[in-house]
Amino acid sequence: MFLLGVPLLIIPLAFYNIVVFLLPGLEWAQPLAQVPTPSGTTWILTLGDFLIAVSMFILFLEFAKSIRSEGRNGVDHVLSVLLFVGMLAEFLLVKQAATPTFFLLLVACLVDMIAGFSLSIKEARRKVVFEGIDQAQPPRRA
Repeated sequence: MFLLGVPLLIIPLAFYNIVVFLLPGLEWAQPLAQVPTPSGTTWILTLGDFLIAVSMFILFLEFAKSIRSEGRNGVDHVLSVLLFVGMLAEFLLVKQAATPTFFLLLVACLVDMIAGFSLSIKEARRKVVFEGIDQAQPPRRA
């Protein structure tokens, strides 16, 4: 239950930072697997591609988490905004974060933040109740 309030996209961010700062010689373009395809070419999966693919799955989990309607949505949004601002600052200020892989992680975080706010606004509109307005008949046409 604790993980419901934590933005799950912090997991790929943590993995990225661990790889970049603890394993400085490791490249994101390093192949992890080579898969022959029926067309005769070889598809190469790199470390950066793998991290982005995992992040897209985590982004789906974030969407599923945003759909639930509980009172903790405000905390989720604040933490998502803080994560995005922190990632944006790291992208702009840290040399090791200026990579296409980190940029795509940043975009995933932005999409999560925007989707969370959009779903919350849509949910709030459904909960709006107008009091004091009678169910009047539509005006007659002359």
